[in-house]
Amino acid sequence: MKKYGKRALRALIPITLVLRAVLLLRWNELKRLLAVNTLFSANRIIHNFSHMKHAFPHTPVSRGNGPVSNFSTTSRLALTLELEEWIADRRVTALVILKEAKLAYENYYLGTQPNDLRVSWSVAKSFLSALTGILLEEGAIGSLDDPVVKYVPILKGSAYGQVSLRNVLQMSSGVLFDEEYRDKNSDINRMGRELALGGALDSFAAKLQDRSAEPGEVMQYVSIDTHVVGMVLRGATGRSIPDLLSDKIIRYLGLEQAPYYITDGEGVAFVLGGLNLTTRDYARFGLMIQQDGEYGGKQIVPKSWVRSSTAASAKTLPGEDSYGYQWWIAANNPKEGEFFARGVYGQYIYVDRTAKVVIAMNSANRKFLDDGVGEGNIEVLRSIVEML
Repeated sequence: MKKYGKRALRALIPITLVLRAVLLLRWNELKRLLAVNTLFSANRIIHNFSHMKHAFPHTPVSRGNGPVSNFSTTSRLALTLELEEWIADRRVTALVILKEAKLAYENYYLGTQPNDLRVSWSVAKSFLSALTGILLEEGAIGSLDDPVVKYVPILKGSAYGQVSLRNVLQMSSGVLFDEEYRDKNSDINRMGRELALGGALDSFAAKLQDRSAEPGEVMQYVSIDTHVVGMVLRGATGRSIPDLLSDKIIRYLGLEQAPYYITDGEGVAFVLGGLNLTTRDYARFGLMIQQDGEYGGKQIVPKSWVRSSTAASAKTLPGEDSYGYQWWIAANNPKEGEFFARGVYGQYIYVDRTAKVVIAMNSANRKFLDDGVGEGNIEVLRSIVEML
């Protein structure tokens, strides 16, 4: 009996180990799903936006070994009462303003700290645009008019089968994708659950079959297009986006901290919104773009690409903000040299090239979709430029 008991006990050990592994896997999935479901909760959103790596798989982006590129300070901007009210109303967590490459204003709100690495959301798209311009000049990508399937064969037979790289850069793929954040069953929220449960976004994109328009016919903002841009860059080089971004851009900017990307279950960077940096480091990237791709005496992004990517080129509908290659241009009283990166809940890198102003802003504004909020933010950022 004792021998039988020992044999039974030994037989139970691998079963127990397997059960523990399964439970751990399911627990991690449940934890990520819980994180998604509470990510934007009123009592958690501010903390979550500065601590995304605590809830999701992530991968670092090396900052390189260079020194930090410190900002000198110009005369400090004095906020008006109206600006202070706007900051409170928009739930701004960080605001960094550069004028002629000098620090004109910096402040942090709602308990956040200067060293917080804040989630970019769709501001990340503009980083990918800059990387595309570099790879195009280097010849890794032949042409913007190459079909995406040239670099990403798994998209053959999908809705992306006849779509070009230019189309996805301009958000003009025509692929049917519902970007309604307030609908829990929308495509963008289905994609979020796929990410949370450790799914693969490459497969998610390849399964899309339906179309709302022909490629290039009209600009329709669908974030999965940016993931496809990332797939093209990976396919063209055989390298990951964090590796490429670090090698081609980040290591030259003198960032204060190493950024990181949220990843899917296969370790693929969530390039359409999962980049995390300090607000000062967002400003450094914006300054490089404001300076036509030059930073610290080095031409990082081709000037021609900076100019073309930040100019209106997509076929947007009348009255809507214009779009270039993953950059926005305001529809209301557009100004020469003005463009911006924009992310949900109030993330911005705003550039006025003519005035030599860069404004990096992070927020946790749950009312970001309310009528007039987006337009109002641009008007306020313009007013800051006038004050400098």
